[in-house]
Amino acid sequence: MVAPSTKCFLVTGPPGVGKTTLVMKVLESLRASYLNLKAQGEIRQGMERVGFEVVTLDGRKAPLASTTISSRAESQRWPSVGRFKVDITSFESLALPELQVKEDTDLFIIDEVGKMELFSSSFFPAVLRVLESNIPILATIPIPKFGRDIPEVARMRNHPGAAIFTINTRNGEAVKEQIYTQLIDVLRRT
Repeated sequence: MVAPSTKCFLVTGPPGVGKTTLVMKVLESLRASYLNLKAQGEIRQGMERVGFEVVTLDGRKAPLASTTISSRAESQRWPSVGRFKVDITSFESLALPELQVKEDTDLFIIDEVGKMELFSSSFFPAVLRVLESNIPILATIPIPKFGRDIPEVARMRNHPGAAIFTINTRNGEAVKEQIYTQLIDVLRRT
């Protein structure tokens, strides 16, 4: 069982294993249990291997990263992760307002705190404000590469109120139930 002080639920696992799907299923289950649940945050969705979008929980979308850039000037000024160019301005315009701490928020969702998102110098400070707010947070983080975490991710992983859940191709449903049950307990106490 989760410690009473746990308010930060971090889902990790290899790329493509279902971290985003798991988070969305937990959110669906929570909304079915708490009809007035006030969740805010953002989800990262793939776009047919040509890029990623940032999507708010109310369905607004903006580009996060793409392999298709409209101009050479944009291509040169945008940072890269593999073959993807990261559109920081687009990401920040949609994601940062979603990470503003509001008193009536019951739960924050952040998918994901990874290399693309961390190109934004404003993103991680916003994540830290959420962590310090005492509002429960459900976030995805990348699995450490070569045994080394991105420093910001290591900071989240080592946060005193963090519980880490590792998902693989066989345990997704069990991990979903575990997180859902523990979040229900946290929401009842707040």
